Amino acid sequence: MKSILYHVHDPMCSWCYAFKPTLDNLRKELPSNVELVHVVGGLAKNSNIPMPKEQQETIENIWKQINKEVGTKFNHDFWKKCEPRRSTYLSCQATMLARYENKEDEMIEAIQKAYYQEAKNPSDASTLIDLAKKIGLDEKKFEEDLKGQKIEEDLQDELNLRRSLKVRVFPSLVLKYKKEVYPINIKYDDHTSMLKQIIDLTQNIYF
Repeated sequence: MKSILYHVHDPMCSWCYAFKPTLDNLRKELPSNVELVHVVGGLAKNSNIPMPKEQQETIENIWKQINKEVGTKFNHDFWKKCEPRRSTYLSCQATMLARYENKEDEMIEAIQKAYYQEAKNPSDASTLIDLAKKIGLDEKKFEEDLKGQKIEEDLQDELNLRRSLKVRVFPSLVLKYKKEVYPINIKYDDHTSMLKQIIDLTQNIYF
């Protein structure tokens, strides 16, 4: 029986964006008995209310902090070109819809690139529909599904999964074997320390 390594994230989480290169390296070296599974955690419910200026400044300062600590680069034109909203559930739903078509990783990368590099707003359905088209999804079907009740229900199920894993911060890694869960300490610049934790745990739980 395989272990599952849950990667709990939000496609509009700046720390998740900073973690992606290290996660990619970790994924390449995971033992064959460990499967990586993405779980969208949902930072903020869908909203049309503009983000208060103070909150915009707080988040932009987080970008600057991440750049200083991790080296990740951000396009700060976003704060001038877009109308920011505290709203990420729609991008989470878009990621899940792409998952159903085996394009989850492509959608995560597309959302992060649009948001953090191209100063586009993934809180807008129009942005997500455009990204879906770019990664090869059926544009009309994606738009209909994004508005549908089913994806809202699926997202709630996923949020319940996140709660069952006892995750409150993003990104998080949780190794699960049968009914037991084991949190993995995140390192933004060193995948080998996380790999060691995972290998040590799997050796203990299998024998």
